[in-house]
Parts: sequence; structure tokens; C-alpha cells
Amino acid sequence: MHQHGNVIYVSAPLRRLREAQARVLMPELQRCVGAYALLLSAVRHDTPPALPMLGCWVHLCLNQGRFAGDLRAAADEPMPFVDDAFDLVLLNHALQDSPARSALLADAVRVLAPGGVLAVTGVHPVSGWMPWLRWQSRGQSLSLQLPLQLQWLLRQAGLEIELTQRVGRGWPGQATSGRVASNVLGGGYVLIARKHRRQGTPLRIKPVNVPVPTGRQLSPGTRRNAALRTSGKA
Repeated sequence: MHQHGNVIYVSAPLRRLREAQARVLMPELQRCVGAYALLLSAVRHDTPPALPMLGCWVHLCLNQGRFAGDLRAAADEPMPFVDDAFDLVLLNHALQDSPARSALLADAVRVLAPGGVLAVTGVHPVSGWMPWLRWQSRGQSLSLQLPLQLQWLLRQAGLEIELTQRVGRGWPGQATSGRVASNVLGGGYVLIARKHRRQGTPLRIKPVNVPVPTGRQLSPGTRRNAALRTSGKA
């Protein structure tokens, strides 16, 4: 029986893959600091990670071309958030389920604050998972992208790549001992990037001579020599 929608993400193979991705992500995300974070996930009952230095989470679930969760909206339209709203944006298998992948990635960068972290997880398109994923998703289009392509797009958008790593089992049915996380042939990937902070332009204050009427007493903060020069020109 084939699985449709985000039901596939609660299957045993993908659940194990998501657990491996979470084990790689958690130490990296513990450093994130801020007031607001956004979790955009293809998993309906996904839970935001517990990060002590982050405040409020906004959770959106992507399913059948729409956002649900803390708000409802069409997934092919810009997210209803102001620019630079979040200090962390976590896309948990969301890009491969989006009907507008490039637009979603650009929108995630838009709502990410300067200095903030963007974390992306997904199934690696060059892995032993692809036959299984195609069979499970029959009748639905797959939108998988190489991490190298994502790196290039994010660098073009002004982000710095901090981590790209393959994780999880090499194929869904692989038997392993212990808890597998990092794996050069893993079926999933984790990508972490940071948005560059805006460069402030230092301002140079230009002194301006203040005309002072003659015969008046100067205020204590007025430079007397400047005032006299101005009065002399008059």
C-alpha cells in the first residue's frame, strides 16, 4: 500500500532518518540565540527542538500545497511574516514537499534575521533511498535537490555555509547496530547556513559654524572661537 501526503514521514524508515538528522542538528542549534524561531515541516505533528536560548516558536506544517499549524495560508504564496522576523528558520523536509521550492527557500531567507541560522533537512537525491521514496510517493512529484545546489543558492542570497553533512542509513531497509547519525553514504542530509549581518556605515560628523549675534552672551556649550570666527565673517 502506497503512502501519500506527509503520512510517509511517520513511516519507520523516515522516522529513523529524521531522528538521525535531529542528532546532528541539536548540538549545532544549541548555540542559536533570539526571540523568535520558525519551524516549517512536512511532518504534521513535528515538535520544535528544545533550545534554551530561543524564545517563541512558530510552527507551520506543509501538506498538499498549504500551510497549516499556527496559521493557514497557501504554500505557493509568500509567508505572512515581515522581513528579518526570525533568528532561526528550520526547514524539516519542507523543500522536497513544496509546490514552489525555489520561492520557499527565498522566502525563508527573507524572514531570517541578519546573523540568524537557516537549517535544512531532506532526503539526499543521490542515495539508496530514491527507489523506495519513488515507490512510496507514486502519483506525486518529487522535488529533491542536491545539497551542493542548495549551498550555491544560499551563498548567492548572502548566507555563509557552516555545515553540510550526510546522515542516516544508506538505504531504508539497511540493518545497523547502534544509533547511526553521520554517514558519508547516508540517505539524508543536514545543511546549516548563517545570514550575513548588515555592515554599518560609520558616520563622520562635520562641524558646522553657528552664527551668533554680536553683543549676546554665549551659552556654556558654545565654542567661543568658532562663534568669533563666524561673527568676524559677518
